[in-house]
Amino acid sequence: MIIVRDVFQLKFGKAKDVKSLMEESKKMMSPEKAKSTRVLFDLVGPAYTMVLESGYSGLTDFENSMKDHFNKPEWTEWYKKFIPNIEKSYREIFTVLE
Repeated sequence: MIIVRDVFQLKFGKAKDVKSLMEESKKMMSPEKAKSTRVLFDLVGPAYTMVLESGYSGLTDFENSMKDHFNKPEWTEWYKKFIPNIEKSYREIFTVLE
């Protein structure tokens, strides 16, 4: 199993907007691909940080999930609203020791 963490540094004052957008995005997520998904917001540390953390069986499932999302017109429209709220981002991919 792998864990994928997309870490976003939000623009100042945009956390409330991003929280609303993340609620909206839950309707479009593919639960059959991701074994688990959660959205985390900072409590201590760099302010205005959000982490989207998802678990997958392997890299193939992750790649297929990405293709599924970006091929959906509703996802593309949602993404256009999401991007203006982001200062920068990066991705971490971990193997889970089981």
